[in-house]
Amino acid sequence: MRRQLRPSQADYYRGVPTSPYDLVKEISIVLAVMLVVVLVLALIMSSPDVPPVTVQSWSHAQPLDFMQTATGELQGTTISADYGPPYNVDADGADPADTGASVQTLGPLAPQLWAGVHQPVNAARADVLAPLQLDSIGRPALARALSRYESAPPAERHGWLTAYSTALQHARVSGPLVVVAAGAYGPMNVLMQNLLSDARSGAMDSLLMHSGQFYDTNYTGPLLLLGDGSYFPGLAAAQKLSGSQWGMMNETGSYPGQSWLWLYTFWYQIPPFSGAQNADLLVVLVMGFLSTLLLMVPFIPGLRDLPRWLGLPRLIWREHYRLERESRGGGDS
Repeated sequence: MRRQLRPSQADYYRGVPTSPYDLVKEISIVLAVMLVVVLVLALIMSSPDVPPVTVQSWSHAQPLDFMQTATGELQGTTISADYGPPYNVDADGADPADTGASVQTLGPLAPQLWAGVHQPVNAARADVLAPLQLDSIGRPALARALSRYESAPPAERHGWLTAYSTALQHARVSGPLVVVAAGAYGPMNVLMQNLLSDARSGAMDSLLMHSGQFYDTNYTGPLLLLGDGSYFPGLAAAQKLSGSQWGMMNETGSYPGQSWLWLYTFWYQIPPFSGAQNADLLVVLVMGFLSTLLLMVPFIPGLRDLPRWLGLPRLIWREHYRLERESRGGGDS
C-alpha cells in the first residue's frame, strides 16, 4: 500500500483566514503596562499602615474599659462567656440546645449546635485566671490573692464581683492605676491591678496565647477578649468596618477593600437580613442556594438555554458572523 502523505501546514490551513500575531510580544507589553499601573496606583492609593490592635494598646488607651471587661469575664456576662458553640454552652452549663448569645438557628436548622463545642473556651479561666496563675510565679501577694479568690464559695465570689463591677462605674484613672473607692471587694482589686499591669507591659498578649508549644500562633484568646470590650468595636465603627457599614468590603480609612465580597455583604444591608438575629445563617443559605444554582445551570432545561435565546453566542462571536456574512455576500455577486 502506498503510504498516505500528511498535508503540510500551509495546505492544512489553506483557505482559513489568518493574521500574524506575536504572543510573546503581546504578553511582554501587557506585563510592562500592568507593572507601571500597579506601581503608580500603589504610590497614590496604597493601603494605610495602621498598627495592629493589641491588649497592650487597649489597656493604655482605655484602662477602665479593660478592667470592666476582665471583671465581666469573671462574672460570665461578656459575649464570649456565653457565646455558644463552637466555644461553649450557656453560661449556666445548661443543655447545649439552650443556645448561647451568638448561636444562630432557623427552625430545626442549627449547624453550630450540630458541630458542637469543638474549640472550648472558658472565658473566666482563659482570659483572667490562667494568665494571672502564670504571672503569679515569684509574686507571693498575687499568688495569695488568686488562691483566696479561687477557694472562696461561689456566693462570696459573686458578692465581690458585683461590688467591684459597681465600683468600676465610678472609678478614675490615675497614672498606671485605675483607682476605685474602698469597698468589700475581697482580692478583686489586687487581681485586676496586676492584670492591668501585665496588659500594659505587653505580657498579657503572650499569656493569652500560651499553649505550651514552641510556636504560639492561635490568636483566638486575644481576639475574643478584645471583642468583649467596647474599645475594639469602637475602632471598627470609626473606620467604617462594622457589618452595617459594609465592613467586609472596606479597609481602614476610606480605602476600598475586597470588592469581590459585595455579593455576600449586600444581603446584610437589606431586609429581612439587616434586622435578623440569625442573619449570618440566612446569608450563608442564600449564597449557598445561588452558588448551587450557578453550578447547575448546564443541567436545568430552560435556564441553560437562556444564553442562546438572548443571542449571547452571536454577540460574543460577532466578528466570526460578520466575516461569514461578507463571505456569502461576495460569493453571490
